[in-house]
Amino acid sequence: MVVTLRCRVSDPDGNLVDDGSQAVVYLHGGYDGIFPHLEEALHGKNVGELLEVKLQPEEAFGDYDEALLRVEAQSLFPENIEVGMQFERVADDGEDDMLYTITDIADGKVVVDGNHPLAGLALQFHCTVEDVRPATGDEIAHGHPHGPGGAQHEH
Repeated sequence: MVVTLRCRVSDPDGNLVDDGSQAVVYLHGGYDGIFPHLEEALHGKNVGELLEVKLQPEEAFGDYDEALLRVEAQSLFPENIEVGMQFERVADDGEDDMLYTITDIADGKVVVDGNHPLAGLALQFHCTVEDVRPATGDEIAHGHPHGPGGAQHEH
């Protein structure tokens, strides 16, 4: 099934992380379109149903890993860098590519963090099921929804 959700997400202190203005469209059935624990809680829900789920860090973006925090020489970066900029480190050793965020620039050094910005946080999801429809054969074969809100392919 292809499920359309509207989810408002907050952190443990009640601060809004996502206002839910963008619908989430995913292929239900273990295709990794959303967090597995959230998908499990949504199983069997119908259009219009509400769901509140709290995910622990390990069920969401993972625990914060200090080993992913690095200090690099500012000379390795372009001159126009700013805190908050992100860049991808392309792995040449078989590891997955990593997205890093610049978190500090001082004294010729740049602090970069490979953790997801929400790593280490429990997250509270307030979801409404907006639509449920059967998945097409192509969607099942590709493992994700197509069309509005889903992935687009060029053939």
